[in-house]
Amino acid sequence: MYKKTIYQKIWESHCVKKLEKEEILLYIDLHLLHEINTPQAFESLYNKKIAIRRPDKTLATEDHNTPTTSVFDIDKDTSTWTQIRLLRENCSKYGIEQNKLGEHNQGITHVIAPEQGRILPGSTVVCCDSHTTTHGAFGALAFGIGTSQVEHVLATQTLRAIPFRSMCIQVNKQLSKGISAKDLALAIINQIGTGGGQGYVIEYRGDAIKSLSMEQRMTLCNMSVEAGASAGIISPDEKTIEYLKKALALKGVHIEQKIIDTWLSYATDADALFDKYIEIDASTVRNRITWGTNPSQSIPIGDHIPFIKNIKNSSDNIATIQALKYMGLNEGQNISTLKITNVFIGSCTNGRIEDLRIVAEILKNNKVHHDVHMLIVPGSMAVLRQAIDEGLDKIFENAGADFRALSGCSLCVGLNTDKLSANKRVVSTSNRNFEGRQGAGVRTHIASPAIAAASAVRGFISTPADIGK
Repeated sequence: MYKKTIYQKIWESHCVKKLEKEEILLYIDLHLLHEINTPQAFESLYNKKIAIRRPDKTLATEDHNTPTTSVFDIDKDTSTWTQIRLLRENCSKYGIEQNKLGEHNQGITHVIAPEQGRILPGSTVVCCDSHTTTHGAFGALAFGIGTSQVEHVLATQTLRAIPFRSMCIQVNKQLSKGISAKDLALAIINQIGTGGGQGYVIEYRGDAIKSLSMEQRMTLCNMSVEAGASAGIISPDEKTIEYLKKALALKGVHIEQKIIDTWLSYATDADALFDKYIEIDASTVRNRITWGTNPSQSIPIGDHIPFIKNIKNSSDNIATIQALKYMGLNEGQNISTLKITNVFIGSCTNGRIEDLRIVAEILKNNKVHHDVHMLIVPGSMAVLRQAIDEGLDKIFENAGADFRALSGCSLCVGLNTDKLSANKRVVSTSNRNFEGRQGAGVRTHIASPAIAAASAVRGFISTPADIGK
């Protein structure tokens, strides 16, 4: 019998029709919307007098350029308010469920969908946002699409698609204590490069992956696109089921065993073949941080920035020279000597309750350095409520951190007033560090919540073990 990967099982079960060559019509189970990239699609459908095919399989939220200070700040920027107003009008017109800024279920697209039990094993999920790969943590085939494709999905609940290639990243052994999925993701991207996963669906497998919590799995799958992958995915297991049971129980939904059995049946078969294999020894992964302007330019904390002469690939060599200039760094410099001005905790990568707990554990007996502004933005209003219930907000306040009362993408994407001014050096738990991502001239170092929190305390790039030195 032909052994199949989870990607192959989902692809075949969602094929509505075969088109020319390898292209197919792929059925979409869930379509996520936000305010930035949707107005054009709705306008086009309205002009063509085409209805939304399945409003019940569409979920909208406001997150990208929304304020994190107060809902009353929403109309202070004309373009922000216009995009949000259009999303609200279109969702109301077509009967699409929407989560408005500050409402009970509002938050970052890729945080609220899982916590509301909307991402199911064996399903297909799309959104006009590259970090839709996050949802692969649940055994879903989830990937970003373009604005014209948004229109196609709204009109037909299908997508014209061509097959991806499959890559297995086998992560053996276990991560050491204090090493997170963010460190693992940065290590993988450093090894295969920002284009190493181009055209592939990456499936993460191995003992280290099984040991990750669902929130850590989401972080890993979220960063898949930073390696150029079309999607990241992890086969469902008992951890997946337990997470979904809790999420759906909050909505009064009980999952029958036959549904659970169906979900688990999507897991990759033993001996299934992939187009490419990569092995990682989890025990060798250390706390990492980026030094350059793309996520592959990272090193372990305490190590030295690479010497240009040691980089043999010509394009990487040029990229290194450009990155060092923008970041204001020298080759061979010790990354731990860098003084920082800002720390950002949040985003669809690391804005969940587990991330905030890690930060609180480090801050509870420490203060944020007097030269550092530490911004903490919860990934959803549910995360905010949980943080308050656990008293994390008081820990943040007592430590001198700026904990926001609204959820949103915030400083990750730099589209709202949270963006920084030139030459600020920020340790960020977000996913991208290209030039100007968090504001023109801002120097961004991507790291885990633990590294970001420790750096906030010391005022230099640090690990938790460095506190007190």
